[in-house]
Amino acid sequence: MSMKIGFIGLGNMGAPMAANLAKAGHVVTGYDVAGTTAEGVAVATDIAGVTKGMDAVITMLPNGSILRQVAAQVIPHMTKGSLFIDCSTVDVESAKNTSEAAENEGILAVDAPVSGGIGGAAGGTLTFMAGGSEAAFEKAKPLFDIMGQKAVHCGDAGSGQAAKICNNMILGVTMIATCEAFALADKLGLDRQKMFDVVSTSSGYSWSMNAYCPAPGVGPQSPADNGYKPGFAAELMLKDLGLSQQAAEMANADTPMGELARSLYAAFVEEEDGSGKDFSAMLSRFEARNRG
Repeated sequence: MSMKIGFIGLGNMGAPMAANLAKAGHVVTGYDVAGTTAEGVAVATDIAGVTKGMDAVITMLPNGSILRQVAAQVIPHMTKGSLFIDCSTVDVESAKNTSEAAENEGILAVDAPVSGGIGGAAGGTLTFMAGGSEAAFEKAKPLFDIMGQKAVHCGDAGSGQAAKICNNMILGVTMIATCEAFALADKLGLDRQKMFDVVSTSSGYSWSMNAYCPAPGVGPQSPADNGYKPGFAAELMLKDLGLSQQAAEMANADTPMGELARSLYAAFVEEEDGSGKDFSAMLSRFEARNRG
């Protein structure tokens, strides 16, 4: 059944997601403060135009502060029983706050950050990590099925963000370990392809090694083979690792590897040459450094 959908945030991720919904036959109206558009998506000139009368409103925004501001403008225009889906990666408290505000007005709410990057958004192969009520998730699932290949209902409001934060903390830590290992292999005189052949089929295998290898010319095609043009920018990894440590502090959880990964990515992005590069470009950092 065709739905009327408002989509706020037509950036590198939001635009292809909105376009895929339109291609599937939904009537999609988009809005972005930067004036960006998406294929097959009508353009609204303000928040009211992208929310009034919609069956669902989807947001893809940079951070929790902006989400709270946008939600405060969106929710008063939405119809009771409609659906609010936030696909941004934000702090758990902002996700909970937004869901609570929506539910207080009789609106179903789901926090559903994604994994899969720009390629997954374009190809409709994202993974959604969803938090919210069972009823909200079931109403949102047909839309997830268009925009992605998998949607997991992780629990109550905020659970989607919790899953994303934990997943990306693992990703940041394992990418650093993978880059360190290649830099060590270089200094030991070990051929990178031989290193990959061993590790990718041994106990050291990981997504960072097997699917997204940071060494150019080794393993499947990855940003390393395209000058580290971002598939997932180092700045975004830094943001997610910051969220993981904010959550860890709130939950009184001991995450020393997560904190060290955050500090290394902070140095890479803010003090070295990592800004504007893929997060796997951390390999170049370790190649250039000696012990000490």
